[in-house]
Amino acid sequence: MSDSTKHISAVRAVPRIADRADGRDNNFNLIRIIAATLVLVAHAYPLSLGGAYGQPFESVLHGLSLGMMCVWAFFAISGFFITRSFDRKPSAKAFLIARGLRLFPALAVVTLISILIAGFVLTQAPPTVFWSEAGEYFIRNMLLFKLQYDLPGVFQNNPYGPAINGSLWSLSYEVTCYVGVLICGVLGLLGHRKIFAGMAVAFLCFYALTAFVDLNPRIETLTTLGLPFLSGMVLYLWRDEIPLSWGVLAVMGALALAAWFTPLFLPVFAVALSYAVFVLGYAQWPALLQYNRLGDYSYGVYIYAFPIQQLVAQSGVTTPAINMAISLPFTLFCAVLSWHLIEAPAMKLRHLNKPPKSTDAKQAAE
Repeated sequence: MSDSTKHISAVRAVPRIADRADGRDNNFNLIRIIAATLVLVAHAYPLSLGGAYGQPFESVLHGLSLGMMCVWAFFAISGFFITRSFDRKPSAKAFLIARGLRLFPALAVVTLISILIAGFVLTQAPPTVFWSEAGEYFIRNMLLFKLQYDLPGVFQNNPYGPAINGSLWSLSYEVTCYVGVLICGVLGLLGHRKIFAGMAVAFLCFYALTAFVDLNPRIETLTTLGLPFLSGMVLYLWRDEIPLSWGVLAVMGALALAAWFTPLFLPVFAVALSYAVFVLGYAQWPALLQYNRLGDYSYGVYIYAFPIQQLVAQSGVTTPAINMAISLPFTLFCAVLSWHLIEAPAMKLRHLNKPPKSTDAKQAAE
């Protein structure tokens, strides 16, 4: 074997993302449930002690909290798999149905349960006052873009304040990113990587602009969350070239550390974190793959944790660790029920409109 052949073999020994992206033997369900649980951990501090206390790491990572790091991880994973979803089935209708069935049935149930418990058990407001706003609360939170966080007489004396489900804030940004994928897909940009690369560079320029220009807070937040989402999209579109390498991850970590005292820290860290999620997600650790026998409970944990933690806080618990210990089992119970009774059955509905295969097609397949 020649030296050049040996070199090529050595290079190919490092797997690319595409080498492991087709199957379901990955660790992303586990990563998502860990991230959702860490959001619960992060929220335990302000919910127990008050909003002024903040979350872990917030004071040392340039304002980046543990909860936001987990949200970044969610957005990176979504950027990859939502792009893959449209790329594999380039249908706007199928895309919208799949996304809607994944998000809204479980959201409707947790919102309705929150209203019922708040109205019949928690509220200190007169029934006419409470129920006059309950309908608007449901509609606005289902629409996502003008969220209503509180209801009359609920959690009024809690340390954090009256918000019933503060975790819902990120869902509207996620939906906005989904729309971005849909637009790119319909316009054919996902199949033209040079054009997409130009758009990515334009996004980075706009991201840099936010450091010098005061923009609408929603646009700034969307830009911040858009970076890990875009990173996931890039990892998918260039999956044939991007390696899954611990060495590359170490270099990216070193770059983030070098940027610690500069304005570049947060964007460099966002990209490094996004890449780390996929190195870990596609790491071949058979023991961890056993988690996939369960289900994807992360969304349920994310949407149920906050109201449950507020209930614990209302009971008088002002210690974050105790809030975590009490809230986590109840949250996991709700998440498991949500997955098996709401989320998984809802997602099966997207296959109902598939036309039956013709006899000729079946024979050809045989």
